[in-house]
Amino acid sequence: MVMGKRMRLWKQVLGAGAVSGALLIAGFGLGGLGRAEAQATGGPDDPGKPVYDQFCAACHNAPPAGDRAPPVASLRKMSAQTIMAALTTGVMKPIGDGLDRRQIRDVVQYLAAPEGATGTAWIDDNRCAADKATVDLSAAPAQVGFGVDTDNSRRMTAAQAGFTGKQAADLEVAWTFAMPRTSGLRGQGVVVGSTLFFPAGQAGYMLALDTKTGCVKWATPANGLRTSLAYGRLGKNGPWAVVGGDSDGELVAFDARTGAVAWKADPRHDKTVPLSGSPVFAGDRIVVPISAIDVGNAMRPTFECCKAHGAVALVDAKDGKVLWTWHTMPEAQPLGRKNSQGVEMYGPSGAPIWSSPSVDLKAGVVYTATGENTSPPATGTSDALVAIDLATGKQKWAFQALANDVWNMSCPIGSASGPGQRKPGPNCFFAEEGSVLRDHDFGGGPVIWKGKGKSLILGGQKSGDVWAVDAKTGKQVWHHQFGKGTALGGVHWGIATDGVRVFAPISDPGVPPADNAAGLYAIDIASGKVAWSWKATPDCTGERRTRVAGCDIRYGVSAPPLVVDGAVIAGSLDGRLHVFDAATGKRLATHDTSGSFETVNRLAGKGGSIDAAGPFAGDGMLFVPSGYVQFGQTAGNVLVAYRPKR
Repeated sequence: MVMGKRMRLWKQVLGAGAVSGALLIAGFGLGGLGRAEAQATGGPDDPGKPVYDQFCAACHNAPPAGDRAPPVASLRKMSAQTIMAALTTGVMKPIGDGLDRRQIRDVVQYLAAPEGATGTAWIDDNRCAADKATVDLSAAPAQVGFGVDTDNSRRMTAAQAGFTGKQAADLEVAWTFAMPRTSGLRGQGVVVGSTLFFPAGQAGYMLALDTKTGCVKWATPANGLRTSLAYGRLGKNGPWAVVGGDSDGELVAFDARTGAVAWKADPRHDKTVPLSGSPVFAGDRIVVPISAIDVGNAMRPTFECCKAHGAVALVDAKDGKVLWTWHTMPEAQPLGRKNSQGVEMYGPSGAPIWSSPSVDLKAGVVYTATGENTSPPATGTSDALVAIDLATGKQKWAFQALANDVWNMSCPIGSASGPGQRKPGPNCFFAEEGSVLRDHDFGGGPVIWKGKGKSLILGGQKSGDVWAVDAKTGKQVWHHQFGKGTALGGVHWGIATDGVRVFAPISDPGVPPADNAAGLYAIDIASGKVAWSWKATPDCTGERRTRVAGCDIRYGVSAPPLVVDGAVIAGSLDGRLHVFDAATGKRLATHDTSGSFETVNRLAGKGGSIDAAGPFAGDGMLFVPSGYVQFGQTAGNVLVAYRPKR
């Protein structure tokens, strides 16, 4: 009886089916739970506390405003699954690699938010009635993926969205759906007819919901889907499918009609790196962005920094077979030097791709955007917009916005010796050798714009810069910088266009007022002139001061906006959803998604920061994933569905 209770408890903590078999086999599963179970979780005598104090506290006890490391209060809102994944396969793997199985188990239990025995009632008790359960794929999709279209425009007509720009200014909540074991929603869904496909990553499922009611049409167990979804056909005569990347680095294709897994494939050139950005269909092929992980691994002094790099893979939509891979750089080689711990150093590395590419099918070109190098020598493909031949995978051009941005998480930001700066760690051995130490990735994928005899590629950078380059040559046409940017500031996740203007969201959490540019900016694309700007201000009135983490410093716009028929819809880090007139910048409405919700699937629902996954729409509804606990932001677990008021 005791062992059975312990087994059930551990399954509840980790989420049945949510943790890969590899972790259980490795010994992170059931044995020895009793010692920790006998202690008060999170208390001073908890066996996980000394593990936390030794390996975690230095970064998480009091991180500065705008720092990547979430404070311990945010960690305590994360599920056990999320923390376990971070330590074993995610960004905190360099720390997890230095712990034994018991230490990992103890620190996960010490930190993780308490979870009840949710089982599958949150799905089973909200199944659609027979007349609502059919997935009808006869309609054109409202969007094909993260960027709405293959141009990455994030622009929808009234017909695509099912409501007008005028109606977008007068919305009401229709329903909300809560995910168990979830502290943040990272991926966007797609809408086809009356079906919403959604990646409930931390909850361990891929869902098909009814757009109007939120009832469940089908639910398929999935291993931590962490990308937004793409929709397309699996080969010329294959089934229609939704495709996303999971926490094991596999690309998974789900039959859209039934939810059955059609295939799984691993498109990565390096099995240590994650899939982060969203795939995109290019006819009967799929373009897959591939990230890198050594930016976090470098925190460990004994790590051989650094080897991993980003890439783009083209796979056959029929079976996921890799057709070609474009690499952001050659394989890393020994640099002939050691760090202060006597460990061999490697390079070049980095330039991860964690945004969604765009594809010009007519011209046969893939456009992608990259991040910083993580070890020297600096390459010309970091912090860059890049054009790749769709047929061959060969690079056509690269526009580098910031050179010599070599940085990893053992480095300070901006200077190795400035006042108040932390000292470079062992794997920031290059700090005094010319790097600008900025971490100014292109956070959003490239947008293709065509008009007035021009074809431009638009990109937004964490430096606060927005760039327009010639689509054929990669030569700069114009650029603007809004604020000074930070590692989490500037344009973090993406931009949008209405065909006339490009809309740039600026995040800037914790940036001092004199330099803070948090808000939304519109640039006339043809002329390159700023059309209008809106500066965000914090709202810490009433209960918002306590329910929104850092409401006075985290209020900018980080998630990508959505354009619907003359309206721009943008979500902010403090949970507010703003609606603007695209032509004038007039704010038409604001909705608050932070706080508690009564959900259709009867789980406790709470909204929080809107980040990473922006709003998306279809079938007369607007959908907003609310909650993102990373970086010290506000946890949440709800998908909020809005409709125009009747």
